[in-house]
Amino acid sequence: MLSVLLVTSPFFALVLCGFVATRRGILPLSAIGGLNSFVLYFALPCMLYRFGARTPIAQLLDPAAAGAYLAAGLVLVAAVVVLTRRRLGWNDAAFGALVTVFPNTGFMGVPLLVALLGAHAAGPAILCIAIDMVLISSLCIGLSRLGMPGGAGVALRNALKGMAANPMPWAIALGALASWAQWQLPAPAERTIAMLADAASPVALFTIGAVLARSQMIAGERVPPRDYVPLALAKLLAHPLLVWLAGRVAIALGAPLPESALVVLVLVAALPSASNVAMLTERFGAHGGRVARIILVSTALAFLTFSGAVAVLAGG
Repeated sequence: MLSVLLVTSPFFALVLCGFVATRRGILPLSAIGGLNSFVLYFALPCMLYRFGARTPIAQLLDPAAAGAYLAAGLVLVAAVVVLTRRRLGWNDAAFGALVTVFPNTGFMGVPLLVALLGAHAAGPAILCIAIDMVLISSLCIGLSRLGMPGGAGVALRNALKGMAANPMPWAIALGALASWAQWQLPAPAERTIAMLADAASPVALFTIGAVLARSQMIAGERVPPRDYVPLALAKLLAHPLLVWLAGRVAIALGAPLPESALVVLVLVAALPSASNVAMLTERFGAHGGRVARIILVSTALAFLTFSGAVAVLAGG
């Protein structure tokens, strides 16, 4: 466990640095948008492209891994919506499900898992990002519009337009193409991408802390703990358990899912909630304070729960 904490501590320490810098006013709130844009449009796409281009295409397009991860996510989405819709309505129930199922794989998971497990962890982790961004997000956004003017169809079209403008899926697709074609960029371009990719992890982690601090400072309304603590715990405990169960079922049915890939999928699910869900929540008019608290609590607790999951599954 100590060896795991030695690896995970710096990652969570960077999140804490961003949180403290924002809370103490060292980092102005107006600067957070610029940090987010740098990570989203420059550093993170370069990191995803770089990992994708160096990963065997079979790992990026693994149907057994995709099926197990997606099945677990769908079960958890259904459970959260069924348990909360009557009290909160479709909109808040759907975004509560999204923040419970969508881990912070891009900003935190890929560099952390590669540091812990090695380069082979990149392929399954990138596959999870694609599933969460394209399928899980679209489903939850569609559910959030049920009973509203325009309905789920309009919401899904808008979600797909938003994803088309997001550079992350394009970076993943280009990385997969480069892996398949064994394509090498010219040396100057490769070096530029490498420099931006190297900046992704520290800036992204610092930005997560800043975003969490900003959400806590802006969301002044009181939210009962029952509306966010159970979902934060479901993200950290129920989600990885469901992924593990789905993987074991797939293996029992004869699916070619390597144990090493299943470990990565479970650890992806054990990550805290993705901070970008808060932006989607605001865009679609759901309860931003509730979602922000789920992200904050899951991130704070993940230092112990995620490290514990690594120690159990990967040894440490």
